[in-house]
Amino acid sequence: MNGKKKYLFVYLKTGGGHLAPARAIFNYLNKHFSDTTEPKLIYGFEKTPRWVQYIIEDGYRMLQYTGKWFFEFLYAVNKIPIVARITCLLIAPFMEKYLEETILKEKPDKIVIFHFFLIIPIFNILKKNKLSIPVTTVITDPFTPHTMWFLVNNQNFIVFSNDLEEKVLRKRRGYTIHTFPFVIDDKFSKTLSSDEIISVKKKYGYDPTKKILLILGGGDGIPKGEKILEEILSSKPDYEIGIVCGKNEVLQKGAERLKEKYQIAQLKIYGYVDFIYELINISDVVLTKCGASTIMEILNLKKVPVVNDYIWEQEQGNVDYLIEKKLGIYEPKIKKLPQAVKNLLEDEKLYSSYRENILKEKIENGVAKVARHIISLNK
Repeated sequence: MNGKKKYLFVYLKTGGGHLAPARAIFNYLNKHFSDTTEPKLIYGFEKTPRWVQYIIEDGYRMLQYTGKWFFEFLYAVNKIPIVARITCLLIAPFMEKYLEETILKEKPDKIVIFHFFLIIPIFNILKKNKLSIPVTTVITDPFTPHTMWFLVNNQNFIVFSNDLEEKVLRKRRGYTIHTFPFVIDDKFSKTLSSDEIISVKKKYGYDPTKKILLILGGGDGIPKGEKILEEILSSKPDYEIGIVCGKNEVLQKGAERLKEKYQIAQLKIYGYVDFIYELINISDVVLTKCGASTIMEILNLKKVPVVNDYIWEQEQGNVDYLIEKKLGIYEPKIKKLPQAVKNLLEDEKLYSSYRENILKEKIENGVAKVARHIISLNK
């Protein structure tokens, strides 16, 4: 025995919002507590039939980009408790065998859940095998959690807002709740200095004297990205532009075509990259959708977000937070985006007002606090 405490961080890939916090805490423990902890990332669909993965994960991504209204309909219907329970019970058997084998083999000291579909199967496995392994559930939605998080009573929750803590407490099912700042990768805890920003701008071929707009979505790029980019380029911008297309090859090809069409030399086009931290740091404005992880990365680095799109209810709280605290701009009309960006980049007073609000909010990265909390639980 090596004496290390073993943690299983169990996740699914329905969007980046569930994996990103799990990976952030996993990386933090490996970096700072490798002598006392042994974290492991466990993918719940590892041995699930491909068609199930396709429906749940690929279907999730495809509907967000091509049939958002239908995704929102499914989301709303599954908020009905009986429907939510049936859905979770139907999905659970496809994961239980692999999860049970993993838990019995690894014999973890603690299990941390990062997706609501994993709650029922994991608690069933522990009950079936009479195991008393402590379980913590991280609600990855900071403001508007789905009903599916609350189908099992007496859970130990980690949440990312006081507002959400109140919502959970109102359910009164013996939950234990611990509230922390939102968790993102540890590197987003520190902004680059002015000299470092100039250096990174030069590294990636940007003019150090010009301001930068970064267009950024999730792993599949920003929804309606080609239309957004064309609207921006047709306004004849005098600032630098970077667009991250992620794994969306259609968007990347469309961006290349638009660069050629408008002869915009100052446009940089990226596919799936591992230097988002640097790109956000050197940017002044980030045009994005309202996923929690992306928004919190932008705000942690003290940049001003312009949000064009969000998924109704699931990301509604993120938009409301942004608007209420005046931390960024929500502009759903694509035709109005060029002017919104131009105003921010040219009006120093306007830009500074958003920056001051971001600083006043004292936004911080919760990864260190959450990691230490997980370590301290049930020692």
